[in-house]
Amino acid sequence: MAAAAAAASFLFAVNMLLSALCGSLVSGARSFSIDYKNHCFLKDGKPFQYISGSIHYSRIPQYYWKDRLAKMYMTGLNAIQVYVPWNFHEAVQGVHNFTGDRDLEHFLNLANQTGLLVILRPGPYICAEWEMGGLPAWLLQKPNIMLRSADTDYLEAVSSWLAILLPKIKPWLYINGGNIITVQVENEYGSYFACDYNYMRHLRTLFHFFLGEEVVLFTTDGNTDKEMKCGTLDGLYATVDFGTDTNVTVAFNRQRRFEPQGPLVNSEFYTGWLDHWGDQHAMVGAQKVSRVLGEMLTMGASVNMYMFEGGTNFGYWNGADHDTRFRSVVTSYDYDAPLTEAGDPTEKLFAIRDVIKQFREVPSGPMPPPTPKFAYGFVTLEKVGNLSSLLGTISPLGPVQSKYPLTFEELKQYYGYMLYRTTLPRDLSEPTPLISPLNGVHDRAYVSVNGVFQGLLQRDTVLVMNLTGNQGDTLDILVENMGRVNFGSKINDYKGLVNNLILGKDILTDWKVYPLDIDGAISRGWPHSNSRKSVPSPQRGPSVGPTIYMGTLEPNGLAWDTFLRLNEWTKGQVWINGVNLGRYWPAWGPQQTLYVPGPLLSTSLPNNITVLELEGAPAHRRVVFMDRPQLNNTPGKS
Repeated sequence: MAAAAAAASFLFAVNMLLSALCGSLVSGARSFSIDYKNHCFLKDGKPFQYISGSIHYSRIPQYYWKDRLAKMYMTGLNAIQVYVPWNFHEAVQGVHNFTGDRDLEHFLNLANQTGLLVILRPGPYICAEWEMGGLPAWLLQKPNIMLRSADTDYLEAVSSWLAILLPKIKPWLYINGGNIITVQVENEYGSYFACDYNYMRHLRTLFHFFLGEEVVLFTTDGNTDKEMKCGTLDGLYATVDFGTDTNVTVAFNRQRRFEPQGPLVNSEFYTGWLDHWGDQHAMVGAQKVSRVLGEMLTMGASVNMYMFEGGTNFGYWNGADHDTRFRSVVTSYDYDAPLTEAGDPTEKLFAIRDVIKQFREVPSGPMPPPTPKFAYGFVTLEKVGNLSSLLGTISPLGPVQSKYPLTFEELKQYYGYMLYRTTLPRDLSEPTPLISPLNGVHDRAYVSVNGVFQGLLQRDTVLVMNLTGNQGDTLDILVENMGRVNFGSKINDYKGLVNNLILGKDILTDWKVYPLDIDGAISRGWPHSNSRKSVPSPQRGPSVGPTIYMGTLEPNGLAWDTFLRLNEWTKGQVWINGVNLGRYWPAWGPQQTLYVPGPLLSTSLPNNITVLELEGAPAHRRVVFMDRPQLNNTPGKS
């Protein structure tokens, strides 16, 4: 114990010495700047090293923001890092939403009250394993748009958005009395193929115009020369990101080549990693994280831990990657972070706090406890009907007729599901291949003939299936948008049937395309509401193919966090009391449970559960509410 205390005292003394060496101290007004000569940040004229953690307000219910921020503060962090997802605030072009779970200024205010500074990352592109990297899908209505470049259409949209966002941000800058100390321009731009310096210059001009010349602007890029070369620009402070498997000295030497003077900064030090459906659950050991964190802090570096709390990709907000094939990100963004998806402190958090104690004073007092959890038990669901029989309710505007298929973007249905309907052009007495010859199913298609499920097509992996039937039979193809690519060169990710399908020798034509507003119907009380004018009586027994199920969780006086498991269900979407919890896919894993925040539940009224099962429900039709998550079980799927 004595040796450990001596070591801690030595490290604390070294850190103080580094601070003392960092520049002449300037007294005066509230300020935040870079001391290039002495390689540090200056806050109010004094040397400053930030120890920060990433938290995404868009992935955490507003009710819990204060709780999560308090836990970060009590860990010893003096700052948080925050993305602003453009599409979360402007899902429909020209319609801006900064209320409720989207109230960015309320979040900044809570952080300020908690005593946390903010490193803001307003994009316009953010990556973040978020749908289309935060870019709104309506940008794709311009078919030839070049995203993340000086393309005229793209710059016009970006300029309009930043003219809304940045004036809201300006009062929150530290130099203006708020808590934002630095602002990132774009995000890891060096990893994008365009390498368009004119685009970055345009952003730099916009940020200075709306935020002033005094704000500290920075860039973040991966730890390679190519990424640093294309992602950096004069007037934007260049920082680097890397995880626990990187040589810290080599990485910071690379930052030094592009930014010879100023503080060392790791803007994304990875405490964990993301999961795709079908992956093994990613985990990074607490010892590894704490060791490398200590190494960086000893060098005087400012560090942001990505993530500190990941949260949840509620609804349709998950992103996707496309390297060799399309891979969708799971609903949970737990990230193996120091705070779990549900905001609970982990062993990793306490290991990090022990490291931070060696470099700065950690607030005294207990860590706020985990939120209470409850296992509400089993609920048996009833079948409402096959999706194709419910179109009057879930597609109230009816179909759009088109000779060839239309994409989600062409119909301004940016997320969720659309149904494509045509008829079989000839008798198919023998199994006949239905082919997606140009890989045109984005992303998963559920195929039925006369309401009978036949099978599926899937982007990159299942491009053909066989059909039988008679001329004139109804062919329904439900297409699921599984989240747009958020990283790399394929972010122009159109959804739906983006190319023609061929059945035998025939190109399928004369489509009726139904945009589905399932979320709208459920948010209005369907299918649980008493007025079931357009809903058949619930049916017993499971079905195969896209089917809606419903049930209720009876109130027990508690509204505690819980985790919903759909054991032996296949793949689909769940809503609780009208709120879209996200996707489930236990057959692929690794995620087996969906996080249900307690504030969604009623303590006194029946809690409505709605499930869209896309392939097949189990005969028992049961779901179960548990008091702990299961995120790390991947069945034997490729």
